[in-house]
Amino acid sequence: MAETEFSAAEFDTAEFVANDVRIQRWARSLTRAGQVIVKDGRLALLTSNGREIDSAPLSAVSAGKAWFQSADSAIARLNGVRYRLTMGQRNRRPGGALPVRRFLEALRSAAGRRS
Repeated sequence: MAETEFSAAEFDTAEFVANDVRIQRWARSLTRAGQVIVKDGRLALLTSNGREIDSAPLSAVSAGKAWFQSADSAIARLNGVRYRLTMGQRNRRPGGALPVRRFLEALRSAAGRRS
């Protein structure tokens, strides 16, 4: 894992940004207030203070939603490592599925542009 830090200016041009994301690797919680960024053909998972947990080009990423998970969760596989992403951890409002839907759409559209 790289120890990269991201600046606020990089978020302005991103195709998708989600904050307050719980990022888990299997049963282990890596952060409860992380960030997910899709930018320049890459997906990056960050801790709450901007340190990179993992990143990969979109060609090495698969993502989807499992039928048995809550509406605000998605599964992403980066370089063969499986992560569970739960969006909107802090403000558990109805409609938590919207960020997940936007995340999956951003991955599909960004991957389509890179093909």
